[in-house]
Amino acid sequence: MFKYHKIILFIFVFCCANLQISAQKINAKEVVRLEKLAQQVSIIRDKWGIPHVYGKTDADAVFGLLYAQCEDDFKRIEMNYVEKLGRLSEIKGQSVLYNDLEIRLLIDTEEAKSDYKKAPLWLKKLLNSYADAINFYLYKHPEVKPALLTHFEPWFPLLWTDGSIGAISTADLSTGELKAFYSGNNDKVAYVEREKNVQTGSNGFAFSPSKTADGKAILYINPHTTFYFRPEVQITSEEGLNVYGAVTWGQFFIYQGFNDNCGWMHTSSNVDVADMYAEKITNKNGKLFYEFDKKLLPVIEKEIIIKYTENGKLIPKKFKTYFTNNGPVMSKRDRKWISLKSNNRSMTSLIQSWVRTKSKSFDDYKKAMDLKANASNNTVYADSKGNIAYWHGNFIPIRDKSLNWAKVVDGSVSTTQWKGLHEVDETVHIYNPVNGWLQNCNSTPYSVAGENSPKKENYLPYMAPDGENFRGINAVRIFSKGDHYTLDKVIADGYDTKLSIFEILIPSLIAVFEKNIKPSDPEYSELIEPISILKNWDYYAKENSVATTLAVEWAYKLDPIILKAYIDEGEPDQVQNTKNFAQNATVAQLIPQLQEVLKNLKSNWGTWQVAWGEINRFQRLNGDIDLKYDDSQSSLPIAFGPGSWGSLPSFKSNYQNGSKKRYGYNGNSFVCAVEFGSKIKAKSLLAGGNSGDLNSKHFNDQSEMYQKGQFKDVLFYKEDVLKNAEKTYHPGE
Repeated sequence: MFKYHKIILFIFVFCCANLQISAQKINAKEVVRLEKLAQQVSIIRDKWGIPHVYGKTDADAVFGLLYAQCEDDFKRIEMNYVEKLGRLSEIKGQSVLYNDLEIRLLIDTEEAKSDYKKAPLWLKKLLNSYADAINFYLYKHPEVKPALLTHFEPWFPLLWTDGSIGAISTADLSTGELKAFYSGNNDKVAYVEREKNVQTGSNGFAFSPSKTADGKAILYINPHTTFYFRPEVQITSEEGLNVYGAVTWGQFFIYQGFNDNCGWMHTSSNVDVADMYAEKITNKNGKLFYEFDKKLLPVIEKEIIIKYTENGKLIPKKFKTYFTNNGPVMSKRDRKWISLKSNNRSMTSLIQSWVRTKSKSFDDYKKAMDLKANASNNTVYADSKGNIAYWHGNFIPIRDKSLNWAKVVDGSVSTTQWKGLHEVDETVHIYNPVNGWLQNCNSTPYSVAGENSPKKENYLPYMAPDGENFRGINAVRIFSKGDHYTLDKVIADGYDTKLSIFEILIPSLIAVFEKNIKPSDPEYSELIEPISILKNWDYYAKENSVATTLAVEWAYKLDPIILKAYIDEGEPDQVQNTKNFAQNATVAQLIPQLQEVLKNLKSNWGTWQVAWGEINRFQRLNGDIDLKYDDSQSSLPIAFGPGSWGSLPSFKSNYQNGSKKRYGYNGNSFVCAVEFGSKIKAKSLLAGGNSGDLNSKHFNDQSEMYQKGQFKDVLFYKEDVLKNAEKTYHPGE
């Protein structure tokens, strides 16, 4: 079963590992062709450095988009594809060897090449433009030294066909299990395990005309991602393309955004899109077979060679890998081989990712959804006709409803095979609810419209195993009483910093303390004042709040069950786990943890009375993928807190290399509010700035705005772009 918290979210270390690579060479005929193509494209950089790309054809627009992306952050583009090619080991060495193996098992480059050959002509043109733009950029910039990829192929985007950052669905299977299976536990090589039970995800809100001041639908786009992985762009062509929003580095479609007629926000989903199968393996005369419907079929064996760098040299390592009709064998449990059935890439998914950006109406968007190829996202939608909608997942296989698909199922019988895909109308969705608003915060779809939400009993469990979380609770609380929404009011509500988990945890702490601790006891006397501060706190994260510091630091030291964000069928969700914990918590589970917080704060700051803004900071020192932080250099205080505890604006921070301050690295990144009507009105904000170049004035020009939640006006129409133009040019100039 797919878990968003069990995906690979690599934060790549950009290092050349002593590899000396010269700029790519293009023959003279190619240069002439690319120069001519570049002249068909115009890029206008506005006063925020945001590229507005204009081309005659869609392919022209893609060329300009990828060229502009390369200008802003080539290294992130490259590293995204190094990962999808399963070649990270060539840069980072053995430490990611089994991560590369996992990718090679799940994403087949030969299938991607085959898809490219049979792609419809319009898609092939876009794929060609993708590769042309990056290769042209490298030709024009010989000073840029790629870490590995000196030439980009047009089939590369078919390795990565939706916009989620590095999302790889592996059900419940871990990289550690994969290593144990394919190394026999003898290999001492490390691996990077994917994080578990960590809320990443996003917020999406939509408001119908009945809830807005001007009678126009409004969409709020709020992905929570690793910082600097989604720049802001606009691409326009004379073939009906005019779309604005966030693009993931190296992709040629707007992932979360809007056009003249409609907008879409994706939140990560817990819908079951991958399953584990127990195989019955037989060895006959040295050959392996698996049983299927009482027949023995030969296990497919593939040799995979992965090269890793060591002391400046590339060392090949061979793996003999195994496949059944269900997919690659990934682990061994209870002495049985476990294979994985998944859908980690498909040409249909890439087609869907593109065609939805050109939707002109609700019906158009529903046709894009009918492709049923989005395997990792929920969708929040709004349009110029006043429609709002929500879909929970999209690619959902039909399965035997008597089984729990969160568990390993029998791979030897056809009754456990997928039986096609559910039609969109069979999946959890809602159109134009009477309450006039929709929200999803990676939470259950059964609270998406408050009391008017879809009913759980009407759907199969594997369609929505997602539980409730504290952002979802916060959003329902706010929107249930909201009205007369404008862009500014939507933004204000989207920045509600209530840490709603503490409505449960703090009363439990106070009750346990007052019931069990004597104020005269010298061991606990230092807790009297901090507990009093927490008792009188309103649960809102604020820059000057000592209570916020105490609460956040304390909660991270409690039972990790309260962090469990994504659940299997039948399991209690984060909210219920927190309630269960708080109801039964003992002195030992609550009090020593707070004492440790006080001790650590006094050690670092000389006092435990540290305001949240003093400790919770935003800092962008360089454009490296592997972020660096430094207490001695300037940083900005951030008032809002982690989404895990209920804050709608998410700022996930941590201590870095012994720092005494917490530095943000994940959360609000690209944020945008859009009002639809006869004319688009929108406001947006980025973490830091649109450029990854430290020397660019657009590297950090939105940092103070980010700190204060001050949005800029989106320049959607060309006349407005021209009025605010900073630079106009053709790619290569």
